[in-house]
Amino acid sequence: MSAPCATEFSDALSVRDYGAAPGRHVHDHFQVLWALQGSLELEIEGRGMSLDFGEATLLRPGERHDFESRLGSRCLVLDTRDPVWERRSARPQSVEASHHLAMYLALSLQDGATASSELGTLLLGQAWGEAHESRRARRDVDWARLTQWVLRRLAQPLTAADLAERALLSESQFRQRCVGALGCSPMQWVRTLRLERARELRADGMRVAEIARRTGYRSPSALRVALERLACRGR
Repeated sequence: MSAPCATEFSDALSVRDYGAAPGRHVHDHFQVLWALQGSLELEIEGRGMSLDFGEATLLRPGERHDFESRLGSRCLVLDTRDPVWERRSARPQSVEASHHLAMYLALSLQDGATASSELGTLLLGQAWGEAHESRRARRDVDWARLTQWVLRRLAQPLTAADLAERALLSESQFRQRCVGALGCSPMQWVRTLRLERARELRADGMRVAEIARRTGYRSPSALRVALERLACRGR
């Protein structure tokens, strides 16, 4: 089965302002935040925290995070797919060094200086602390077997938690594996499987209402719209 392709990506450093309007993201890459001003309230996979001035934290691929800053905050943000961050801790080991470097890079960006993302990423990684070896063996996902398991249950209301439990991983771990291996979130993957199966059954001449029932679409009209969108993308 095919999956959505990951888009081309380059590491990037930026300075961002956060306000009282709440937001929610799930990234397919690592994101590192340094609080330059104010306090940023975060909820990462259900775990609440406050990122205050001088503090930093690491968000991993697939981790859903909500954020807001009632009084406003400013952060230096590093977006990267460098796999070395997989083995780094959630908080920097060298807090003071990381903060001073983050402030310097932020000022350089705000003054219009040309900052090298590659050099900035390298320096921030070094200031963050040495990457450590994982203490636990990484559990691989048998995608072929899991795909067959999902295909037998397309008529059922599947969730990311259901898939994670089947793969013997936490939901956040499974999200990360899915983004890394397939380039999409778990539910995007399931929607792709539903739609591809629906297209196969339609090609065999099955009625749309029966296809919708078998593939978990809430109505025949919802399935028709999804199939039409797929056909338009294929033109």
